[in-house]
Amino acid sequence: MSSRRSTGTVVGVTALSISLVALVGLTFIPTQYVIQQPGPVFDTLGTAKDADGAEVPLIEVSGAKTYPTGGALDLLTVQVIGNRERTPNWFELALAWFDSSRAVVPLDTVFPEGVTTKERDEQNSALMVDSQHEATAAALTELGYDVGAQVEVAGVIDGSPAKGQLRKGDRILAIDGVEVSSATVLRDEIQKAKGAEVELTVKRGDGTKTVAVTPRKTKDTAGDTVWLVGISLTTDYTFPVDVKLQLDNVGGPSAGMMFALGIIDTLTPGELNGGAEVAGTGTIDAAGVVGPIGGIRQKLYGAKDAGATVFLAPASNCDEVVGHIPDGLKVFKTATLQDSLDILKVVADHGDTSKLPMCTTSAK
Repeated sequence: MSSRRSTGTVVGVTALSISLVALVGLTFIPTQYVIQQPGPVFDTLGTAKDADGAEVPLIEVSGAKTYPTGGALDLLTVQVIGNRERTPNWFELALAWFDSSRAVVPLDTVFPEGVTTKERDEQNSALMVDSQHEATAAALTELGYDVGAQVEVAGVIDGSPAKGQLRKGDRILAIDGVEVSSATVLRDEIQKAKGAEVELTVKRGDGTKTVAVTPRKTKDTAGDTVWLVGISLTTDYTFPVDVKLQLDNVGGPSAGMMFALGIIDTLTPGELNGGAEVAGTGTIDAAGVVGPIGGIRQKLYGAKDAGATVFLAPASNCDEVVGHIPDGLKVFKTATLQDSLDILKVVADHGDTSKLPMCTTSAK
């Protein structure tokens, strides 16, 4: 009897040892995946650390009367674990796979082959700068200010499709005959072309010329496909109010809507959110149109963890939202800045939120 137990014990120990060796081995086998998870959350009504480590307000306004705010208007980010130099091991991927707040995605969808990390960071930084300009224009337009837009090339990335075609200082007047009234219009028309050659009408010096550029396929921070020509833009608006937005080390255009709401709250009496903890995401253009973003499931969990009870989601992201809402978080869909303001008014007035627009399986 004891002999049988001894044999069984030996077999069990051997199997366990083999399993442990296999598990340890998996930690060293390279993978072709990265992990997306909730990133830092920033309250547009609060402060954040600048490049020198000092606390500065995310929104600073001069040239107009400002008002006290309350609650929060949080913008969300997505953190990527891994890159081409170091990908997560299989054990880390397994843990992430069973975590509803995280996502395992192919490496190439976030770090496209042929695009350096520096180029990717430059592109995302440019998108953030553009979104801040658009947010300011949208907010001031909503408040009745007259703003104009002149979209100019701020820089051209080496080796990009635009290199040799466009120059710093070029003012982009049109793309394929469509007037470029904002950086968002230009960006949207490039995406619509899906890689086909586009014709840009630009003003250079005292003259006007047309140049042809073929966009290159890449991925944004959330792993979504985007087409880029390789330029950074600056939009010269005629802002009668000086709005300074300060947020370092965050890229992409997805904070636009929340910045616009924060600016409006700062420039208007009362609390736009009624003192509630509100989070949200979405691109925005100067006309107040809210666009889709990537990584919304991770942002939902990031909002919940930050204490938000209300979440504003782009209507075009609704199919990714349904079935993935953390307990205790109310998610409302928005397609425009006015939609968001209408939702917040009901929240602030403690009205019936059940009648507000929400995402459904068929929503778009």
